[in-house]
Amino acid sequence: MEFLRLVKKAQKGNKEALLQLIMEQQNEYYRLAYTYMGNQHDALDAMEDMIVKLYENIDTLKKRESFYSWSKTILVNCCKTMIRKKQKIVLIDDWDVPKCSDQDYYESTKDQVNREHQMDIENMLKHVNEKQAEAIQLKYLHDLDYQSIAEMTNVSVGTVKSRVFQGLKKMQQVYGGGKIE
Repeated sequence: MEFLRLVKKAQKGNKEALLQLIMEQQNEYYRLAYTYMGNQHDALDAMEDMIVKLYENIDTLKKRESFYSWSKTILVNCCKTMIRKKQKIVLIDDWDVPKCSDQDYYESTKDQVNREHQMDIENMLKHVNEKQAEAIQLKYLHDLDYQSIAEMTNVSVGTVKSRVFQGLKKMQQVYGGGKIE
């Protein structure tokens, strides 16, 4: 299998093989980092840190087939470290909408709706604790299974399920909605 061959090469110090593995999942890495960091610049910085750590520690990877879950765990840890190091202040600047074509307007409007949707989700997640919010984001925004989330956050599968359930239950109490299953 090509994937396992690339991991083996990367473990032997082949930078190109490691880069190829990372590039195959770059969108997933970026979305995961963005979820934690909240902006493109910090998400990319976290990804850079992850790449360095992967290169430095790839020889410690025991199961080659676990490369992606291992690397995503490293990315989550890089994000958490960056968040702890920074006392983040997010400034929202006023912005003017430039004159643009219909297509530009459509894209701009679509981006604005996406930002508003993201803000709605962030507001809902403010009503749950940090660990519940993390588990809910990983489960529903990144479509990760409970086992992967457990490995990434270093807790049991039962703890992840409990965090997701309790967080959703709290959000339901605050916002109303259907039955949680």
